[in-house]
Amino acid sequence: MDISSSLPPAIQGERAKAARAEALLEVAKAFEASFLAEMLKASGMGKSRSEFGGGAGEEAFSSMMVDEQAALMVERGGIGLSESIFNSLWAREFGND
Repeated sequence: MDISSSLPPAIQGERAKAARAEALLEVAKAFEASFLAEMLKASGMGKSRSEFGGGAGEEAFSSMMVDEQAALMVERGGIGLSESIFNSLWAREFGND
């Protein structure tokens, strides 16, 4: 039985807004993680060392390590980019509600 269809329209609207906010926040966090991964790669993180490096295995998995590091940075607060992106997306979609 789907109880959500019997809820008042105001509550249905609030739930839809909350679900949309969660989706927009996930998009904003994914964008920040992607940005941070590119910055980490540009800084040299994940590049193999010439002496005593990990060989082909290290090269194959270094991009995954950098992506995971970036995702962990965002999970722990990031640099504030995801909040700015979220606020911009929210204002574009819902105005100043």
